[in-house]
Amino acid sequence: MRDVLGIINDTDIRQKLKDLTRVRSTAAVPFGGRYRIIDFVLSNMTNSGIKNIGILTQSYNRSLLDHVDSGREWDLLSKRDGLFVLPPIFRYDQFTGNLGDVDHYYNHMDYLTRSRQQYILISNSNVIYNMDYREVQQCYEEKKADIVIVYKNIQPEEQNNHRVLSLLLDNNGQIRDMAASKENRLSPAVAMETAFMKKSLFMEIVDDCIARGYRDFTKDGLIKNLDKYNIFGYEHKGFAAKIDSIDTYYRHSMDLLKPEIWKELFFKHGNIFTKVKDEPPVKYLASADVSNSLLANGCHIAGTVENSILGRGVTVHAGAVVRNAIVMQKGQIHRGSTVENAILDKDVVVTPGKQLRGERDYPLVIEKQAVI
Repeated sequence: MRDVLGIINDTDIRQKLKDLTRVRSTAAVPFGGRYRIIDFVLSNMTNSGIKNIGILTQSYNRSLLDHVDSGREWDLLSKRDGLFVLPPIFRYDQFTGNLGDVDHYYNHMDYLTRSRQQYILISNSNVIYNMDYREVQQCYEEKKADIVIVYKNIQPEEQNNHRVLSLLLDNNGQIRDMAASKENRLSPAVAMETAFMKKSLFMEIVDDCIARGYRDFTKDGLIKNLDKYNIFGYEHKGFAAKIDSIDTYYRHSMDLLKPEIWKELFFKHGNIFTKVKDEPPVKYLASADVSNSLLANGCHIAGTVENSILGRGVTVHAGAVVRNAIVMQKGQIHRGSTVENAILDKDVVVTPGKQLRGERDYPLVIEKQAVI
């Protein structure tokens, strides 16, 4: 797919993840102990052979810039193509308006114009899955489509009350209707916010939206043009998760504790890469009691850890209990403390004897560098 330009959109500034995105964008939120949310779509693109990738960022991008750096971990160091971080570019008159993704695409039209690729694959940054995008391009060619949208059929037990883009497809896989709704869904098919098309068509849609004062690429560029373009769907049949709230972040993180999901997500169509840090393996003391958990390198465990995910360098002291929790990098859980049904951001210190308990359906969230 060297003839395909990859675009990752990380411009959503509505801060749906609350305290987790107070100082970072959604793409840079830690996930699965060692990884960041952006690692999945970025690895999918590079594993599929895409060598020119642009990341549209927002103002809170320092953490993301530090993580992706030059793109070396994803084999994106190149003289001509490679990884391009595209910061927000706004004119003075745009500061008072409500900007949409169309504005971000338009402000970086020069990058699209200079790129030599003929096709474009666009994805939001907050989707977690492992797939080979070459199958999407194959669907595009076989169906003689103008646009292909990746979707997943959601089972009743997987549904939630968050807004999704539901699709109505005919027997040939062509999309006949699309609707962004919380409850009134057209079918079980839900878009995974990934689309494939010719770069020239994408630029044409963006120009058309700008000319009419439209801001939303999906609603204004695609839904309003269903009769104009041949838009087909490609079904992803494996695990997929959209991280758009504290609830989905916690629930899908816990999904990683299921071996079948963990294996599929990290290895099925290629490895998921991340920024490498040279740290020692996990150290277990004689008093450690660990079950059904994911622990990143550098952890120091002397207490009890159950059904939890620990980031790099986390310390759980003797007599401390971590249960059904996510503890990010360099967290400190001191003696006699209990952390249960909670999400602790980086560098959180829980002092001796403290009890932090949330609910499985409403986990407690502790912001970065807090001392409890």
